[in-house]
Amino acid sequence: MTDGVTTIGRGDVAPDFELKDQDKNLVRLSDFRGKKVLLMFYPYAFSGICTPEVCEVRDRRAEMLDDDTQALWVSVDAVHALRAFKAAEGLPFPLLSDFWPHGEVARTYGVFNEEAGAALRGTFVIDREGIVRWSVVNPIGEARSADDYIKVLSELA
Repeated sequence: MTDGVTTIGRGDVAPDFELKDQDKNLVRLSDFRGKKVLLMFYPYAFSGICTPEVCEVRDRRAEMLDDDTQALWVSVDAVHALRAFKAAEGLPFPLLSDFWPHGEVARTYGVFNEEAGAALRGTFVIDREGIVRWSVVNPIGEARSADDYIKVLSELA
């Protein structure tokens, strides 16, 4: 998709997926049933907007992440790039590779930009039962506001 309109939204069951993390471990969304999930799609590791976004969640994790909430970041980067990104930025959460089939999970969530070959900045807050409670999709060049999903996560407490 190139228009930023998501096919997955509030009230929908979040589609399950299985992706490799930065250490090549398989991670399934369904592994986190019983927890809230902050699912963040982003275009590329080490890019000028993605790095500050992921670092803001790292720096403000006490406001949004606890034992009951898991952040999952998804990009089309290969696991090797994600491993380097995680180490360089000291990230405490999994970075998942939607590398192959290229962008398949981003497409499922309606946040893949065909022209760029990368995900848009899609954010999905998923409740303990796997239902999307809030979502927003920003274009590749537009950063998200962490205050928005901090508010939504706190309302699900």
